[in-house]
Amino acid sequence: MVIKSLELETVCGITSTLPQHDIIEMAFWGRSNVGKSSLLNALWNRKSMARISAQPGKTQTINYYNVNGLCYMVDLPGYGYAKVSKETAGKWWRMIEKYLDTSRALRVVFLLIDIRHEPSKKDVEVYRLLYEKGFNPLIVATKSDKISKNARAKNIALIRRTLGASQDTPILPFSALNKEGREEIWEYIDYFVNEISL
Repeated sequence: MVIKSLELETVCGITSTLPQHDIIEMAFWGRSNVGKSSLLNALWNRKSMARISAQPGKTQTINYYNVNGLCYMVDLPGYGYAKVSKETAGKWWRMIEKYLDTSRALRVVFLLIDIRHEPSKKDVEVYRLLYEKGFNPLIVATKSDKISKNARAKNIALIRRTLGASQDTPILPFSALNKEGREEIWEYIDYFVNEISL
């Protein structure tokens, strides 16, 4: 897909009414600091459309990006950020669950996992939650430039095993630095846009 127009159209906080759309939504989710904003900017070839911060927990809203009027790429707040109160984290969690439960246009969730580490308990919880809600998440293994090619297959197998993902669940190594995996992710996005009707 050639990006001709890209707009941050809607920003929803804890008390916002979530919009309903008649074109497909794809959500991007992962723990704080897993590289979600970097992934989105790399996909779009933009430096700072999605706000990047060295400080985890920067995305505190659900951000709807309209791409070419064909789909929404939805940036969800990261989970597992220790420096917010349990009450605030609980409110974010309920907001995201409400989105997952009520969006009529959401068809796929890209779940970001740091390729360098075994998935955390929260990663596993999120993966299972998505599965229970009827999604089969695509897993993006971020920061692939930080490990050797030899370690990659072993780490991907560990991610698959820890999450309990089936062999046919895609796990896509990705690097925002060298753009590895960018084309593969776009192939999936193009498929969803072109083949899945609401």
